[in-house]
Amino acid sequence: MKKEWPLWEVFIRSKSGLHHKHVGSLHAADAEMAIEHARDVYTRRNEGVSIWVVESKYITASDPADADPLFEPAKDKVYRHPTFYNLPDEVKHM
Repeated sequence: MKKEWPLWEVFIRSKSGLHHKHVGSLHAADAEMAIEHARDVYTRRNEGVSIWVVESKYITASDPADADPLFEPAKDKVYRHPTFYNLPDEVKHM
C-alpha cells in the first residue's frame, strides 16, 4: 500500500513585505522537502525572502459560521478603537 505524503500549507514573505502570506498548499514527505517544493512552485520569480511551511494537520481554524459569537466580546471594548484617542497635531502619520 502506497502511503500519501502529508499536506503542507505554504507562507511566503516577499521582498517588500513585513509578514508572511499564505500562498497555497503542497504535498511533501517532510518539512525540508516542503520548503524546497515551495521554493520551486511559489517563488519562481525570485520574489521571496522567507518561506514557512506548516503541516496542515497542525492548523486549527475557527468556523466562519461562528464569527458573530466568537468576535462579539471585542465589540464592547471601544477603548481599542483609534477614534477614542485625540492625537496631537504634530503626529502626521499614525
